[in-house]
Amino acid sequence: MIEIVPIPAFEDNYIWLIRNGTSAAVVDPGDAAPVLDYLQLNQLRLVAVLLTHHHRDHTGGAAELQRRLDPLVYGPRREAISCVTHPVGEGDMIDLTSLETTFQVLDVPGHTAGHVAYYGINSLFCGDALFACGCGRLFEGSAQQMHASLAKFSALPDATKVYCAHEYTLENIRFAKMVEPGNAALIEREHREHIVLSQDRPTLPSTILLEKMTNPFLRCNEADVISAASRFAGHPLREPVDVFAAIRQWRDQV
Repeated sequence: MIEIVPIPAFEDNYIWLIRNGTSAAVVDPGDAAPVLDYLQLNQLRLVAVLLTHHHRDHTGGAAELQRRLDPLVYGPRREAISCVTHPVGEGDMIDLTSLETTFQVLDVPGHTAGHVAYYGINSLFCGDALFACGCGRLFEGSAQQMHASLAKFSALPDATKVYCAHEYTLENIRFAKMVEPGNAALIEREHREHIVLSQDRPTLPSTILLEKMTNPFLRCNEADVISAASRFAGHPLREPVDVFAAIRQWRDQV
């Protein structure tokens, strides 16, 4: 039976470990040490590493894991990550036979130029492209690119579980309430996530449906989001990509 486990790293990162029987894969291992500890404690064999983008807090442990355990290392073909053994991009399928699962690769540029995500087993591993109630900063891509990337996520089945790479949920909800203070689903989510964190549990995974109900970056067609973005911009906004660009700029300032 497949199990997905969060391995905390640094201040707020999650390294997601996917296990089935004695085999495992990890997503975005920024640090090798906690992964090696978990594998040894649970007597697991690492068969694959999945990298979403080149930032060090997502790739920093991959080379050591590759050197010591010789897993296959999948990563975006449009980014230079030296330890990648299998470059991947849009439409590629990754068949992890020992885990009895397959992942579809999505190109989702915006946060970085070559960012990818992995979709399979009713789960989305999205790195820093999508966060619970938020999205990644536009370090290398454009608003148009990120808006299109988020549209790919919105098109996935509502029940898809969303495994983001950081525990940013409450901070993102704080901003989302500035955009949509009357969003009842958002207010309910804030209450629930406070309880979860008080119990020392991760707020993730989220779901695509929950993000579509509460994440302003996936709600750029909603009247209240359009109005809030237009007020921030100081003039009426009509196109969803312009609404997205405005609220991303707003989020960068608060």
